[in-house]
Amino acid sequence: MSYRDQERKRAIYIRESLFKDSGNGVFLGKKRKFVLNDPTLNLWEGIRVDAQQYFKRNGIPWWKGNNDSPTGHLLSSQVACVNHLYYLRQRKDLATAILTEIDNEITEALIVDDGYVEFEFIGTKQYIKEKSWIRGANCTSVDAAMIGKNSIGKRKFFLIEWKYTEYYSSVNLYIPERAKVYDDLIKESDSPFNTTEVEAFYYEPFFQLMRQTLLAWLFIKNKDHGCSDYINVHIIPKENKKLLQNITSSYLKGNNITEAWKSTLKNPDKYLSISPKDLFNPCSKIVDSQSLLSYLSQRYW
Repeated sequence: MSYRDQERKRAIYIRESLFKDSGNGVFLGKKRKFVLNDPTLNLWEGIRVDAQQYFKRNGIPWWKGNNDSPTGHLLSSQVACVNHLYYLRQRKDLATAILTEIDNEITEALIVDDGYVEFEFIGTKQYIKEKSWIRGANCTSVDAAMIGKNSIGKRKFFLIEWKYTEYYSSVNLYIPERAKVYDDLIKESDSPFNTTEVEAFYYEPFFQLMRQTLLAWLFIKNKDHGCSDYINVHIIPKENKKLLQNITSSYLKGNNITEAWKSTLKNPDKYLSISPKDLFNPCSKIVDSQSLLSYLSQRYW
């Protein structure tokens, strides 16, 4: 049984006890057991109202959501990201602990725009000349962004892409319209990449990683939010081997997607893959975090 099938089965099993919802909500025109009738219940109670207000206030669309509510699909990675990270927006202690787990030189989490985490982040101006520049819609963005500061005051972006049950087939996405946007940036002498074999990057999830890495590089070149360094953080459950072990681009080599992706980078340390449970390890001893951790453990871990 695949990881996606396992998680779908588990979601149905815990649906009524955890969400008090009978399921069979509509997704893509069909009733499904793993879709909630009340999609707002897909968000943890501790953040439910605030998270919806945040998305509305910032004009961020919910993936497959309706109006101002998230999707009822229990395997949504966007919802998983928000359930894990939204509570940290006003918790400097938890935000700092997580950033320190990723980079032990970080001493303090900093406010990004109006919280310690910002969602569907695209920066302060349009650096990649794509057709759209709207948070979460038809342009390169990251699921979440955080900023950490080290002991000498250097600011670092932590740009987070959240995966849950996703996996990808080997489909070449290289077309002239995309090439015009990205290829010249990939080939620039100071780009983050050590290869000019541009077609290697046009297979998911590498196509997304390429665009986010370009965005991160341009953030730093332009000192966006005062940051002078970055790390791309790929959140992937350890159990999702169908994603982790499938190198969809024949141009790239390695035992897993982490090795394959790092092989394309001039500085491989600017990329980290970590499971959500491991990311939250340092929070277990911090006061007033047990309600969140209990929910995440029941639902995702």
